[in-house]
Amino acid sequence: MPGPRARNPAGAEGRRRVFYFNGGFLRQRRLRRIMALAGYDMRLGWPGADDLVAVWGHSPYAHRGEAAAARTGAGLIRLEDAWLRSVHPARQSGEPPLGLLIDADGAHYDASHPSDLERLLATHPLDDTALMNRSRAAIARLQEAHLSKYNAHDPALPCPDPGYVLVIDQTRDDAAVRLGGADANTFREMLYYAQEENPGARIVIKTHPETAQGCRAGYFRAENAGGRITFLPDPVSPWALLEGAIGVYTVSSQLGFEAIFAGHRPRVFGRPFYAGWGLTEDRHPLAMPRRGRTLSRAQIFAAAMILYPKWYDPFRDTLCEIEQVIDTLEAAARTWREDHRGWCAHGMRLWKRGALQQVFGRYRPVRFGRDEGDGRRHMVWAGKAEGAPEGAVRVEDGFLRSRGLGAQLVPPLSLVCDTRGIYYDPGQPSDLEDWIARRARMRPDQTRRAEALIAAICGQGTTKYNLGGTAPELPEGQLILVPGQVEDDASIRAGAGDICTNLALLRAARAAHPDAVILYKPHPDVEAGLRPGALGQRDTSDLADLVLPEADTAQLLAKVNGVWTMTSLLGFEALLRGLPVTTTGAPFYAGWGLTTDLGRVPARRSARPTLAGLVHAALIDYPRYHDPITGLPCPVEVIVGRLGSGPLPRRGASNRALSKLQGLFASRAALWR
Repeated sequence: MPGPRARNPAGAEGRRRVFYFNGGFLRQRRLRRIMALAGYDMRLGWPGADDLVAVWGHSPYAHRGEAAAARTGAGLIRLEDAWLRSVHPARQSGEPPLGLLIDADGAHYDASHPSDLERLLATHPLDDTALMNRSRAAIARLQEAHLSKYNAHDPALPCPDPGYVLVIDQTRDDAAVRLGGADANTFREMLYYAQEENPGARIVIKTHPETAQGCRAGYFRAENAGGRITFLPDPVSPWALLEGAIGVYTVSSQLGFEAIFAGHRPRVFGRPFYAGWGLTEDRHPLAMPRRGRTLSRAQIFAAAMILYPKWYDPFRDTLCEIEQVIDTLEAAARTWREDHRGWCAHGMRLWKRGALQQVFGRYRPVRFGRDEGDGRRHMVWAGKAEGAPEGAVRVEDGFLRSRGLGAQLVPPLSLVCDTRGIYYDPGQPSDLEDWIARRARMRPDQTRRAEALIAAICGQGTTKYNLGGTAPELPEGQLILVPGQVEDDASIRAGAGDICTNLALLRAARAAHPDAVILYKPHPDVEAGLRPGALGQRDTSDLADLVLPEADTAQLLAKVNGVWTMTSLLGFEALLRGLPVTTTGAPFYAGWGLTTDLGRVPARRSARPTLAGLVHAALIDYPRYHDPITGLPCPVEVIVGRLGSGPLPRRGASNRALSKLQGLFASRAALWR
């Protein structure tokens, strides 16, 4: 995936002074930060002729800045939110934007004057193969993740039965309507032609999200419904809505722009930036032929979504590319879609509840154990599923968990939620199995992202717990690493099969490799005295050439020739590093053609993904990640960066004391799982 472009000026001498006369700019810290990163020094005061004045589009307060620029001869720039903004509209939630449109010529929706965007569309070659590939990949990602400007919509909500004509409403007196050459009569005209040109077809009027939330009025009212016309205020996915439409009618909505990428040729009754390039049917084209060029879908997307905006990464506090914005917005939207109804949690130990509240309680606090019949979803810790309500989502630690052990009460940075089963139980299907099967077919951009993730993980030595340590000098020969496991762990009980103890695993590895150097690595929880499963020297003396307590897993994997495991995640980590892996049980990564499987692997695992496909499913699609620095849901790449070198919060004194107490009662380990 492309990294951030170097668009920041080298120093203060390269910055332009920008003055503003709108109190909203003073309150919006994110806006000022994006401007600073883009090379603009936002300040209060009176501009000089060499300075700039910033206004918010054509808002009711823009006249103040316009007047100041006219009096002083300063340049004028207009700012707007970028096309992928946030989960909720700003008027509803106050969420900061993920990007800005900074235009020195005008506003993209003002048809009376060319904007920087229009000049890009009219003059930029837009013929670079890499740029076009990025454009197509980003379109596919937006469709797959159901992302739009605002994203408080639920892809699971039903759309009308396919076969309708979609008419798109907008907010009354919005600048995009007024300056796009439209008014209330234009919306009446649009509805008339939608019916006239589609005799007998159902007409669905899609309400604007801000209208549905009661923030701003729209152009269509209840009296417009009736007969074959229906309103749709429900927060359905715009991509699912476009998929079921046989025609799309718009004045100047962004949904009309998205309709182009859903395969439509929308009928446009205003003069939005996307009209006039051969991709729309324009009812009222511009009188002057400023837009005579014919563009492809990939070209108009590249100009409007890749080249024109200034995108922002809130985790790294830098300008970035659209790919990183999609990563960020996908994580945020997933959190809202899964959590906005609230959760009732079962089987959660006291020490886990704070972390669960942070991850799942962003929109409604998680309730533990009490179901008051208020429509909340149910979750249960996967190992405590007995007695949980039917259909409860199973929760477990993710595969890139923390810098420290869960048994030492270090909170997780990733968690998985499974609606079907859980990844370590091969006795039933899981959501992870479904993701792996789906990723047997990957787009090139998905493969590149997964391969970049593998490179980052291996390059910085990231593992599940990231405990550090050293790797001793190892003897020459064929080095086989055998990871120990916690013998009463749920993954052993559910997926180990006939070989279900560390001793039995060592015996099997030695029998298969009598002349190899067998390296035994005890499980970190067992090493720490927190869980049962330790082997004595008498047990290992004839089976393992070396026992490696406290050795760094990543360093060991860089030196060995192969791994034998029951169900350990270390086998997956070995696959990332290109090592041959033999499994005696049925871990989630077995059965897909990437491992040598000696255990009973479910026959349903018939897909044959590449390693990149397996990694995309297991580390990108399946888990949820929580950034402890910003407190936001985040993509996996942020967590890999945090685990590698970023700051992480320390455990509190109470957790440290509780983990020590836990060590005293390791024989009663079930209390702590």
